[in-house]
Amino acid sequence: MEKKNVLIVCGTLRKNGYNLQLANVIKQLIGKQADVSYLDYSELPPMNQDLESSEPASVAAVRGAVRAADGIWFVTPQYNASFPGHIKNLIDWLSRPLPGQGRGSVVITGRKVTVSGAGGRTATTEMRRELGSLLAFVGADVMSEPETGIALSGGSWQTGKLKLSDDDRSALSAQVDAFLEFIA
Repeated sequence: MEKKNVLIVCGTLRKNGYNLQLANVIKQLIGKQADVSYLDYSELPPMNQDLESSEPASVAAVRGAVRAADGIWFVTPQYNASFPGHIKNLIDWLSRPLPGQGRGSVVITGRKVTVSGAGGRTATTEMRRELGSLLAFVGADVMSEPETGIALSGGSWQTGKLKLSDDDRSALSAQVDAFLEFIA
C-alpha cells in the first residue's frame, strides 16, 4: 500500500506559536505512517477576482500542494471565536475554480480534512466549529470526530512552550489514527 501524504496547514503566524508546536507534535505522532509536509501559503495575495484569470504563481503553488495531498490537517488558533483571517483567505482561494474551468476544478472539493487547535480555556471549540462549517460549505470532506482542542496550561502561557497532558496526547493519538484511516 502506497504511503499517504498529509498536508498540515498551520494557522499561526508566530515563529514558534503554540499551534506550530502542536503541528510538530502531530507530525511526530504520524511518524512514518504517512509523509507529512507543511503548506507554505505566506505569499498568497488577498482573494481578488481581478487576479483569478491570471492565477498568481503563489496561488498555483498552493493549489498544487493541496491537489497532491491525500489529507489536509488544519492546526490553528482561535481568534475572536473563529479562525484567523489568513486561513479564510486561503480557503477562499482554494474554493475558486481554476481559470477558465468549471466547478469541477475546485481543488478543495472532496479533500479529506481534519481540524485541531490550541488556545485559551475553550480549547478552540468555536474555531473548530466555524472552520469545520466553512470547509464543509466549500466542499471539503470534513472528519468531524474526533477533533482535538487543547486548552493551554498556565505553564504553557508562562514559558511559551506547549505542554500537553496525557489526556491531550491520547486525544491527538486517537485523531491521528482516525485521520489516517479516514484518508486510506
